[in-house]
Amino acid sequence: MTSLLELAADKESAEVTDWAARLGWVVGLLLFIALVYWLMREGWKWRGTLQGDLPELPTAPSEQGPARLELSGRYHGSTTAGQWLDRIVAHGLGTRSRVELTLTDSGLDVVRPGATDFFIPVARLREARLDKGIAGKVLTEGGLLIVTWEHGGKLLDSGFRSDHAAEQAEWVETLNNMVGTPDDTNDKNSTTEGTAR
Repeated sequence: MTSLLELAADKESAEVTDWAARLGWVVGLLLFIALVYWLMREGWKWRGTLQGDLPELPTAPSEQGPARLELSGRYHGSTTAGQWLDRIVAHGLGTRSRVELTLTDSGLDVVRPGATDFFIPVARLREARLDKGIAGKVLTEGGLLIVTWEHGGKLLDSGFRSDHAAEQAEWVETLNNMVGTPDDTNDKNSTTEGTAR
C-alpha cells in the first residue's frame, strides 16, 4: 500500500513544469522573431538604396481630360519588367495598397490611399497584359492586370487586381490600342517576313 502511494506521489512530481526553462524558450523565440523582422526591414531599406537612381515618380497634371476607363482594386507592387520577383521598393512602389486607376488620353493616374500616388504619362506606357504573378504575389491565371511602363530609363511592370476581374481584359485592349502595341507586333512580323525573303 505504501509503495502505491509513493508511486502516485512520484507521478505527480513528474508533472511539475520548469517555468524558468519554458520562459527562457518563449523569450528566445520572441527575440528570434524580432531579429528576422529586423533583417527583413534592413533588406527592404538596402533594396531601396540600390534603387536610389530611380527618379521621383511623376504626378498627375491638373487637366487630364475625360476618363476612358476607371478601376477600383488593389495595387500589388512593381518589378523590373519581365522579372516578376525583382521588386521595386524605391519611392513607395513596393507598398501594396488599395488603388483607384483612371485612364485618360493623358495617361494612367494611380491613386493609392495611404501610399504614394503616381502618374504614368501615355508616352511612357509600353503595354498591358493579364498575368498570374508579380512581386511574390501569385493569383489564378490572368488574375492580374500588368502594365509595363518606362521610368528613369528602366522598364517596370506594375500589377493591379480589379475588384471586378472581368473588366481587366477591357483595360488590356484599351491600353494596348492607346500605345499601339498590336500594330508594333504586326510591324515586327512584317519585318521578319521581309528579312526572310
